[in-house]
Amino acid sequence: MEIKGIIDLTNEVRTHMPIWVTAPLPVISPVGVVSRDGYNFETISAGTHTGTHVDAPYHFDENGKTVDRIDLRMLVSEGYCLRFSPKGTEITASDLKAKWKPEYDGKTILINTGWSSKRGFTKEFLYDFPGLSLDTIDFIVEHNVNVLGIDTLSMDPFAHSNFDVHRALLSRGRIFLEDLTNLESLTEGKKYLIDALPLKLHNASGSMARVIALDVF
Repeated sequence: MEIKGIIDLTNEVRTHMPIWVTAPLPVISPVGVVSRDGYNFETISAGTHTGTHVDAPYHFDENGKTVDRIDLRMLVSEGYCLRFSPKGTEITASDLKAKWKPEYDGKTILINTGWSSKRGFTKEFLYDFPGLSLDTIDFIVEHNVNVLGIDTLSMDPFAHSNFDVHRALLSRGRIFLEDLTNLESLTEGKKYLIDALPLKLHNASGSMARVIALDVF
């Protein structure tokens, strides 16, 4: 297998980075420095859903799989990136249908809204981001999409206070990749090998992850 390109889709984890508004801000602190201790060493305090991360079914389903039990074949899989420019805060089933091709069925789908370019501590980035509408749930299930990624803070728009898309799809065993970046570097409709590997956190609802797209096909 020839690796023709590796595209990093992961946000850098840093102290006080923009994240979901009710989550604790991450803090990375040096506790060992070479000049004093002979080595560099840091501690980190952060929520499991900080930055680019994986949502496990357990996130909204007490009987769902935790992040350490997700089948790795779901996390290392063929996938495609689709671009959308929603007029409001919802990507609808009609939007998906307009872009859909038969080869997308059963594959990982990454949704590029361009939102990562707005990243910052602003009301727009933190509250006004787009996500999936409720009418996409049946479409996603019918087309057997098991892994969905998006370049916003959540698969649900912020206005979905009940997280209905999360509840409906995670309870069906789907996996979400949230707060992706650099999706504009992927060619729309081109097949990639998507690697989205979370930390193996025991019984956790999610984990920060390093997500990359490999150009190998």
